[in-house]
Amino acid sequence: MKKFDLILFGGTGDLSMRKLLPAMYRAFAQKSIDPASRIFVCCRKKQDYETLNQTIKTSLEKYLEKSELTDAQWQAFEKILRPVLIDIASDHQGWTDLKQELDKAKHDLRIFYLAIMPSLYASCCEKLAKYELRNASSRLIVEKPLGYDFDSAEAINQSISEYFTEEQIYRIDHYLGKEAVQNLLALRFSNFLFESLWDSKSIDHVQITITETVGLEGRGEFYDSTGAMRDMVQNHLLQLLCLVAMEPPSRLSAEEVRNEKIKVLKSLKPIKASELKNTCVRGQYVSGQIDDVKVPGYLDELENISSNTETYVAIKANIANWRWAGVPFYLRTGKRLNKRNAEIVIQFKQVTHNIYEENQFKLQPNRMVIQLQPEEKILLYLMTKDLGANESEIMPIALHLDYKHSTSSVKPSAYQRLILDAVEGNSTLFIHRDEAKAAWSWVDPIIKQWQSDSDTPEFYKAGSTGPNAAKKIFENAEHSWFELEKHEV
Repeated sequence: MKKFDLILFGGTGDLSMRKLLPAMYRAFAQKSIDPASRIFVCCRKKQDYETLNQTIKTSLEKYLEKSELTDAQWQAFEKILRPVLIDIASDHQGWTDLKQELDKAKHDLRIFYLAIMPSLYASCCEKLAKYELRNASSRLIVEKPLGYDFDSAEAINQSISEYFTEEQIYRIDHYLGKEAVQNLLALRFSNFLFESLWDSKSIDHVQITITETVGLEGRGEFYDSTGAMRDMVQNHLLQLLCLVAMEPPSRLSAEEVRNEKIKVLKSLKPIKASELKNTCVRGQYVSGQIDDVKVPGYLDELENISSNTETYVAIKANIANWRWAGVPFYLRTGKRLNKRNAEIVIQFKQVTHNIYEENQFKLQPNRMVIQLQPEEKILLYLMTKDLGANESEIMPIALHLDYKHSTSSVKPSAYQRLILDAVEGNSTLFIHRDEAKAAWSWVDPIIKQWQSDSDTPEFYKAGSTGPNAAKKIFENAEHSWFELEKHEV
């Protein structure tokens, strides 16, 4: 267990209060953090600085399980918290104060977490250098979205690379820290059953879905300049695609895993302008109902009647290599849909000969479903005889690995796991600069074609499953988007 200093810029923001600080409290309670470590929470406003500890406690009460937060544990955690009053955008006494506080305990390992707007990354890194806050062991964690397109992402990466080496930079994608995602690697590469079936000879197609019920949540200006393609597809969805499609690395190291992921991204077939309408769907939500509550449409929330920004994207992607030739990858994401969900569906090919044809019973293909949220679980659907039927009728049944019930202890959150990985210097589940470049290279032409196209996004009602056109991008007419609730047994 290493002693470290975590310097959290944007410490009073939503991400810090909702995810990062609860993650650190949980890690501390589980004795994964040395009590000599310190967490510096940076505040821009004096009022926030003066009330910081109470604000953090209130946030922990809201976002942790009731059983997790005890008075004794909070008092111990509070001792490692250090409020800092600092303005990132200006030369301020706070930088000198921060240096003095850091120097009071000579912890070689300093982790700077930039939970701030990417436009401030360069300025913050410049101040870290100017006030000699960096050291040889320092690490920098940066949040997505990293850039608006290939050029802007490269500009940001170039600006921070002036102060930190690539080995010191940890680009975080919290989906990669989820237990079910990490277990995907174990399932793929530690089981002969899947290792031998993981290619175009056995797999029919793959679906990767991330859906939300929420709308803009006060992020209207940001989201309207970003859209679902940049906000979700370029990072989360393509990262999950990489983990499904990558070749086995020679060993489980950051460099080897990243190299295989980059190969996948570079093997993605470019989507030509002539193919766009049949392979890419974009939508925008209008008013509707979610859980019997009426919610406004995107333009109503945005108060901009002319925006063509997409809040939904569905894409049929193909990977040009020997393993995945002819296997489509269907990606979809959207806001204000009927449920919050994130899952990967591996659909295997149908059996070559159905001996039950005489009974006119339609076989369902085997599927592996890896659900990431709202719960983390893995289901493997197999066909079996219906034990309650008089005749030889068969039905699908799921072998179920439920992480919720697999352990009695509280599981670490994705952010908890990833931050502790950064402490240990394990960058396997972080994104390399070359990965970001390859992802933008594939996404940018699609966005540019949409911008030059006079067509507008297809409208869909809030609370629905998305635009109707998204149901038509499948190569096989018998295929459709997988809905877990309809298949649970």
